[in-house]
Amino acid sequence: MRDAPPAGGGASRDGSNRPGKAGGVAGAAGRMRTRLIHGVAHSTRWDYSHHVVPPLTSSATFRLDSARRAALGFQEFAHDGGLPHEHPPIYIYDRLEEPTTAMLEDNLAAAEGGEMALTFASGMAAISAAICTAAPAGAHLLAHPVLYGCTYSLICGWLPRFHVIYDLVDLTDLRAIEGAIRPETRVVYFETPVNPDMKLIDIRAVREVVDRANAGRPAGERIRIIVDNTFATPFCQRPLELGADVVCQSLTKGIGGFGTDLGGAVIGPRSAHDDLILFRKDFGGSLSPKSAWPPLVYGLPTLGARMANYQKTAMRVARFLDQHEKVERVHYPGLASFPQHELAQQQMRDFNGKFAPGSMLYFLVHDPEGEGRPAEKLIDWIAENAYSITLAVSLGQIKTLIEAPFSMTHAAMPAEEKRRRGLLPGGVRLSIGLEDWHDIIEDLDDALTRI
Repeated sequence: MRDAPPAGGGASRDGSNRPGKAGGVAGAAGRMRTRLIHGVAHSTRWDYSHHVVPPLTSSATFRLDSARRAALGFQEFAHDGGLPHEHPPIYIYDRLEEPTTAMLEDNLAAAEGGEMALTFASGMAAISAAICTAAPAGAHLLAHPVLYGCTYSLICGWLPRFHVIYDLVDLTDLRAIEGAIRPETRVVYFETPVNPDMKLIDIRAVREVVDRANAGRPAGERIRIIVDNTFATPFCQRPLELGADVVCQSLTKGIGGFGTDLGGAVIGPRSAHDDLILFRKDFGGSLSPKSAWPPLVYGLPTLGARMANYQKTAMRVARFLDQHEKVERVHYPGLASFPQHELAQQQMRDFNGKFAPGSMLYFLVHDPEGEGRPAEKLIDWIAENAYSITLAVSLGQIKTLIEAPFSMTHAAMPAEEKRRRGLLPGGVRLSIGLEDWHDIIEDLDDALTRI
């Protein structure tokens, strides 16, 4: 049986919702991998029925036919919960809303299984919006102790300035979650897989704990689960289907795929739309149409093909590293030796229900002194000599990227805190690209022989 039509799908010119030739199979939507390529073929966002590739708007402001129509545009903005209008949207100003980003949002909502999506200027802008619209002053937030460095800075450095308090709790420990929830708790936030150590958090189990805590609470005081799905992407995992309330994504990473543009997205229920779009308007974190167009045209459409190939190589590389004498251990959900392999098989599934362990690896180089020198030598050798592996932050690109989280992406966390939470100087994060897997393994092998 085929999937239902994508979220946000618009009507054809005659208002019938009937796809024409550009829409693919008449009367039914394609399977998700096909839908990632074709998206919402007939969009109320913009009539582009003669374009094979969605167009790019390059206007910061939009002409309004009359004062009455302009007033209607302002009246409708952020007062519709993201619902389609009886008429195409009245675009006013790029920072508020415009058609290229709106088309990307429709396709992101469909991929994640959400009722709506909103794009932002970066992944951190999206995370900030998701948290701040859910946690007002005086609220309490729970987060997993290991987080991307900038998210850690946001939660531990900035939220207290806005009178939002927090606790960092091991979210794999359900009793710890129950014990940490307070009457003022409004958000449980985590990444899964966790950046960088690949630990998994059981979304369904966290949902059960939060549901018990929410029982009897009025709607405005209920706890929301916010999940950063950047490592997995919707190809490997759809947290909304597993019980999350809201999903955050960095479009810069796996969805963008080519490392050319910053972007972020928040996907979730229609009820979250109006606060999020007002937050975006007033804090100014809007995604430029020029930055939305590449993930709309190149990134999201190729996600299925890229992830399918990333994973094949990731498994081969993980097995190679797992058997190497100079590697202490490898964290990859696809390995049978992965401590949470059973949970990975349950939670990380592609659109067809197949196991999808993703493209990210974390491994520890043997480091008797515990100071990270062997890992540093490995990375330095790769930076200077490797052809198929690049020393760079970010992930999910067509190029394989390597970095040292302890000193790089997670530098914002105090060193002793990182050590206490299992992030060691000898850890290496590897984002698998589309190079031939033989070349990646040869470069890694050469580097390991030199430490």
